Amino acid sequence: MIVEPLPLTPDHDLPGEVLTELTALYASNSDFHALSGDFPDPDDIRPEQVATALAGELAQPDAEVLLARSEGRLVGVAITLAHHPDPADPDPWIGLLMVDAREQRQGHGRRLARLLEDRFRRAGRAAVRLAVLENNPKGLAFWTALGYEVIDHRADRALGRPCAVLRKRLD
Repeated sequence: MIVEPLPLTPDHDLPGEVLTELTALYASNSDFHALSGDFPDPDDIRPEQVATALAGELAQPDAEVLLARSEGRLVGVAITLAHHPDPADPDPWIGLLMVDAREQRQGHGRRLARLLEDRFRRAGRAAVRLAVLENNPKGLAFWTALGYEVIDHRADRALGRPCAVLRKRLD
């Protein structure tokens, strides 16, 4: 698996071919989007919606969108945040880790999570956090199987959705 930062054009737009790949990946996860409410119609996700969502993520200081490719195919996307907006929170965050639904159950999510953890370790970070929507038991099971522990329950900052906050030490 190769993980690379999201490429942008000189005008800070997404290249058309990358946006097409990302739209297909997002659209393959309609069940997750039905839970999250991130898109008006989770069964009809459009390129302009994905572009807007990613632009919003990249507007955050220290945010990074990473593409995961296997054998040249886009199999996953991750959004990380080097510093949480709350200054009392010392840990970096994984804001999103999504694997193409057609590629799930093949180890891509685990590999991508491990690569993200390794990036944070190399940056000298001691732990990493993330939030899982309370209505997403599959997501919670995935992260706890990777050694993440629930440390809090609270609403997310963007939409006020109930979430479990998880943390993993990066020893």
